[in-house]
Amino acid sequence: MSLIIVSPLARIAEMAVRHKAREMISLLAANQDFHRPAVIQAERHLKLAMNDITFAGTGDLIAPQEAHVAEIIKFAKAWDQASPLVVHCWMGVSRSPAAAMIASLAVAPDDDDDALARRLREASPFATPNMRLVEIGDEMLQRGGRFVKAVKALGRGADADGNTPFTLPLPQRAPVTP
Repeated sequence: MSLIIVSPLARIAEMAVRHKAREMISLLAANQDFHRPAVIQAERHLKLAMNDITFAGTGDLIAPQEAHVAEIIKFAKAWDQASPLVVHCWMGVSRSPAAAMIASLAVAPDDDDDALARRLREASPFATPNMRLVEIGDEMLQRGGRFVKAVKALGRGADADGNTPFTLPLPQRAPVTP
């Protein structure tokens, strides 16, 4: 089964090694430096500069944009799924869960939005996906509002300490019969 590993920055190396990941998406503020784990292929590491905000026009902060979501979708579609994909932000609570859900829908467009939201909540009681990313993802993936509705129905996650990675499984594929 293919997995997406959602992690806070502090635990990316541990998660990448534990799950034998080779690909990663980083969603951090501009100029926030960190070391890419050695097991992550440099050419399969997408770094997106954005702050965890839900509206544009906030001084020097960078709100998630359509270009960011387009990059997440493109990267996910090129993911070979032979090993898990690590998606991380600073705390692993808002930007990375939203990006993980977008990546999941990019590779499994037939997935049910409510089922995806339930898998996310089962995997993490703390996740509160960034709604700006979700809204842009809904539009770009042509979900017709279903993705936004499903994530809003989740509500806010429990208070988090930013040290709780989790795995988001992709939907089970029906077996192919000859």
